[in-house]
Amino acid sequence: MNMRIKLAMAIIPLGIIIAAVPENTMRPYKLTANQLLEEVKEGSQFVLPDQVAEMLIQKDPSLRLIDVRDKDSYDKYHLPGAIHISLADILSPQNEVYLNQDVTMNVFYSNGSTKANEAWMITRQLGYINNYVMQGGLNYYAETIMNPQKPNATSPDDEFARYDFRKGASAALGGGTLNTISEDAPKAPKPPIKKRTKKKRVAGGC
Repeated sequence: MNMRIKLAMAIIPLGIIIAAVPENTMRPYKLTANQLLEEVKEGSQFVLPDQVAEMLIQKDPSLRLIDVRDKDSYDKYHLPGAIHISLADILSPQNEVYLNQDVTMNVFYSNGSTKANEAWMITRQLGYINNYVMQGGLNYYAETIMNPQKPNATSPDDEFARYDFRKGASAALGGGTLNTISEDAPKAPKPPIKKRTKKKRVAGGC
């Protein structure tokens, strides 16, 4: 595929996300729109579901999962140990203690990636660090971790190794109980924790 077409496919959805970020009336922005766009284009905010699953299995105390969906969705299902901070409440003063820190690795998630990415963009514009997005959200987590598909017989060894890990993670985390749902449904190797300078890219995409 032409490189220009690929870049356009990556940037256009991101522009929509930027436009959807609510106006900040509480605190001054610390990142300009251009600085934020550069980070978004790098995709360094994304963490793969495999990384999240591994940290959950290891009971890694540095991981904090943050569910940004509505309360009803959170109550019906959420990842183990996740706390609930809805996107609408992301700027509430009581949540700053969770979001503006450099100790834990916060990973936002929603059904897809859009709402979680909006939460990340708001916190990054405020200069907050160590906030990330689970790539693909719960839908991708359901497909890759909870219900992994066995590779074809001719697949490379690394795909079988990945499948074996996911199958084990599914068993450890109660696989087969999560169905994919739309982002707008009605209510019904890990990156290092560090002060941000120039962030290293985390595998993933928009």
